[in-house]
Amino acid sequence: MTITVNTKAYAKERVVGPDNIEFIGPAHDLSTKDVLSFKRIAPKPTTVFGGVSRTSAKFTRTVTTTGVPNTTGLAVVEVITSLPVGMAEADVDAVRDDTGDFLLMTEADDLFLKNKFPA
Repeated sequence: MTITVNTKAYAKERVVGPDNIEFIGPAHDLSTKDVLSFKRIAPKPTTVFGGVSRTSAKFTRTVTTTGVPNTTGLAVVEVITSLPVGMAEADVDAVRDDTGDFLLMTEADDLFLKNKFPA
């Protein structure tokens, strides 16, 4: 199975466990990471609450840093969800859409690029 994100194809690499899977991207090799991983945790319902479904999608990439020649580091971006069982699909779509829109806003630029909270 392959997942394409923008123009990068991520190929299924390994199943880490029953609830954890990794895909590798085109830049992945012995010295460079380009990984997309998914995790899930099943809800733990009680007699009065259906529980929450928890999932995550995580990109891990080796990047070159400036200031020190030939230095690399890992860039990690992870989206974590905790959604109550029985939540309407329209509500899930709305929160996903809002999250995606936020990531394209100036406030997200400030947070990611300048480590600065929105004013």
